[in-house]
Amino acid sequence: MRIMLFLLTNIAVLVVASIVLSVLGVERYISGSGLNLTSLLIFCAVFGFTGSIISLLLSKKMAKWGSKAQTIEQPNNHKEQWLLTTVQELANEAGIKMPEVAVFPAHEANAFATGWNKNDALVAVSSGMLDRYPPDEIRAVMAHEIGHVANGDMVTLTLIQGVVNTFVMFFARIAGYAVDQFLRRDDEGEGSVGWGYYIATMIFEILFGILASMIVMWFSRYREFRADEAGARLAGKGAMIAALARIQSEHEVSHMPDTMVAFGIRRGRKSSFGELFSSHPPINDRIAALQKL
Repeated sequence: MRIMLFLLTNIAVLVVASIVLSVLGVERYISGSGLNLTSLLIFCAVFGFTGSIISLLLSKKMAKWGSKAQTIEQPNNHKEQWLLTTVQELANEAGIKMPEVAVFPAHEANAFATGWNKNDALVAVSSGMLDRYPPDEIRAVMAHEIGHVANGDMVTLTLIQGVVNTFVMFFARIAGYAVDQFLRRDDEGEGSVGWGYYIATMIFEILFGILASMIVMWFSRYREFRADEAGARLAGKGAMIAALARIQSEHEVSHMPDTMVAFGIRRGRKSSFGELFSSHPPINDRIAALQKL
């Protein structure tokens, strides 16, 4: 199912991007006179944003399938009823519509939020957290996730990823074209590129992509602090700090799908270099920030 979803998503990206480029009348961005930067930028923007937007629109379905989360339609027990009531109260306080509420099977304490807009979202909590954590700490974690939704973090992250994708593709192709021109022989035809262009472009996309991921991860860490503030405001600073401290004390073995890791409430990396590529700041830093509020 995951492979089929991956293939369908990529096919949808190609189809939508091709249609948009055709409607915009974008010409070939490489011609006899060199690079057409306007066409190249439009080409990169269409492909850069299409994948991010389609992923955002499918985020709830992908999250449910990837984490095996089960939406609570009718509560099966008092814990599920309490969870629904709690999320409804938090959503009302945050000024958003009631999101879907789900539980996913995992022993580790975790939770996530996703959705294409703040009034059509999904919040989910692991069965391990729901079973082991006291109500006030679960409420704080759900308030954190509601904070993500109310702050529009999913949409903002999608837009940032789209911009980053666009400029990675744009500058990689400019750099690849420059390398190809440097390697070009005089007898080669105008308005064409050789293998040097494609190889150099691929290498530059990898290099620029690594640098760009630092920007995306920086924003992801920043939004965690903002969501923690929202959790403290909605559920109490003490409960938010206690929940983070308990998560910190537990050994992290995450079974969440890679696509959802950035949306979970989890421990961040400790090394200074590794932190550049971490979606979450270290919990000690998050607790220290909350203590200053």
